[in-house]
Amino acid sequence: MAQSVAQIKNEIISVGKRLYQTGLAVAKSGNISARLNPTTILITATQTFLGDLQHDDIVEVNLADLSCKDKKKASSELPLHSLVYKNTQARAVIHCHPPLINGYFAVCSSLKALTFETKFYLGQVPVIPQDTPTVTKPQPVIEAMRSNNLVVLANHGVISVSDSFNEALALIEALEEAVRSAAVARLFKKDVLDELDTPLKEVLTKHDTAYPMFSYEHIQAIVERVNKDDFIAAKGKELNLTVQLAITMDGSDKKYRFNFEQGKITSLDKTAEAPFVISAPQAIWEQVFLGKLDSFVAVTQGKMKLKGQLGQLSKWYAPFSRLFQIFKEVKFK
Repeated sequence: MAQSVAQIKNEIISVGKRLYQTGLAVAKSGNISARLNPTTILITATQTFLGDLQHDDIVEVNLADLSCKDKKKASSELPLHSLVYKNTQARAVIHCHPPLINGYFAVCSSLKALTFETKFYLGQVPVIPQDTPTVTKPQPVIEAMRSNNLVVLANHGVISVSDSFNEALALIEALEEAVRSAAVARLFKKDVLDELDTPLKEVLTKHDTAYPMFSYEHIQAIVERVNKDDFIAAKGKELNLTVQLAITMDGSDKKYRFNFEQGKITSLDKTAEAPFVISAPQAIWEQVFLGKLDSFVAVTQGKMKLKGQLGQLSKWYAPFSRLFQIFKEVKFK
């Protein structure tokens, strides 16, 4: 059952209060919007206090021409919000200026993930440079959303999108907590952040061949590299990685099943009959193969669909994370 305008406004008011109470928004900073229908959104008006919103502080905007029929003027970030709705399936957008996140990314260019939860739910958070108080170049932000539902706007804030306000807000809260953990770690050991979360040394592929993306040859080349990887071999035996995992591309007949036995892929089948199946459209798989999108994060953020329980797969988080890293080592076209 579709929500009424009043119900959605109540949700926006509730989110504004939560942002204010948790210190993620202060004074008149930040803005919130929601998709009302395919052609209309609701967005907070300019110069409003998110912690004390009223129904008339939330205005209705036509996506086609950005016209507003209400008395109050829409937020100055309306162009950014509108592009999000025009380019994604998002139903809720939150933009705010969390103090710890802003401070951290003012001096760091990427997130140092100290916990498995941060890696699992946030992945590699894109950071887009900003040189104006309002986002005047939204296209790079929209492009970044192909790989993550949460984007940092350097020296400005964050923008989070999702199907629901709870999920969008949870991403912001998780990032603020990750940054807080990084700050506390540095209190215990001044130079600790210089060594934590060091990326695995990237092994350049020896293959000059570029395979058609998601072709059998492409996936087989990945299998060959997986079976030569010492880390996966060791972790596969340690964790008894014995399972069938399938991947499929939406809108095509391309489907492959990896048959794992203690970390080794013993065979590759052209079928999706498996207890665990990961599916996504071509654009999302492209981001995965480029190394811009972590598959675990894509599943938790709804960019990829998983048949089977994510919790059951998570016990093999370490070898599967390495598997997804290997994806980007094989060239494709």
